Amino acid sequence: MKLLRYLLVMAVSLGVANATLSQEKKRRLLVIGQSKGYQHDSISTAMATLYNIGRASHQWDTFFRTDCAAITKRPLKWGAKNLDAFDAVAFFTDGDLDMDNSQKADLLSFVRDDGKGFIGIHSAAITFLSWPEYGKMLGGYFDGHPWGEFKAPLVVEDSRFPGMRHLPQEFTLQDEIYQIKDFSRDNVRVLLRLDAGKIDLSRKGVHRKDKDFAVIWARKYGKGRVLYNGLGHRENVWERPDIQKMWLDMVGWTMGDLSGDATPRPAPTR
Repeated sequence: MKLLRYLLVMAVSLGVANATLSQEKKRRLLVIGQSKGYQHDSISTAMATLYNIGRASHQWDTFFRTDCAAITKRPLKWGAKNLDAFDAVAFFTDGDLDMDNSQKADLLSFVRDDGKGFIGIHSAAITFLSWPEYGKMLGGYFDGHPWGEFKAPLVVEDSRFPGMRHLPQEFTLQDEIYQIKDFSRDNVRVLLRLDAGKIDLSRKGVHRKDKDFAVIWARKYGKGRVLYNGLGHRENVWERPDIQKMWLDMVGWTMGDLSGDATPRPAPTR
């Protein structure tokens, strides 16, 4: 009987420990969908997709906001969650968002000092164009989309990075791809790029003389992790199973649950 009681106590203790561990592993993702300029119809699809992926995988809970009230470390009224409640923040945004200087400082500190994650989706590169520190954290800014929506020829540069193994080494995707300025491979690890040999470089608005058109990249920012993914202008991009698998792993990396080398490296020899 003593042995039986001992085994029962151990089983209950292990169950409680496993339940506690499971709760600790459940992450929280805050998705901000505020638009202060161009209105992207795909924001709603992106939010629903990230919610469904997190729920189906049991990896994270997703919280949506169309304002920036939660981007602060100050206590909020009525039990509202602030940055302290989240493991990563995703911006599918554009323009100058409703954030004061203290909120801006808290966002940078959330990533740089607290070791949390930041995800910039598509038009996040058109966000806070007059706030240089944001651009430095993200890794670059929007500099036009000379080709508009087109069958973009894409090349995976790092198939070992979380999310990239779900994509073909080379493929085309109907989407709107941005040209990026204030961007350097000295600061980021490019994961996906346009194939410069298969696009019209004579188009009006093409500015990059180095023919380096990065689409997805990752970087460390202080103690934290930053990922920019320029895909997702079109709603149907979010509905693709391979893109959804990509996002599952990329969010996992940004939250620190998956390992991936974000060390900057030069462009591969073409």
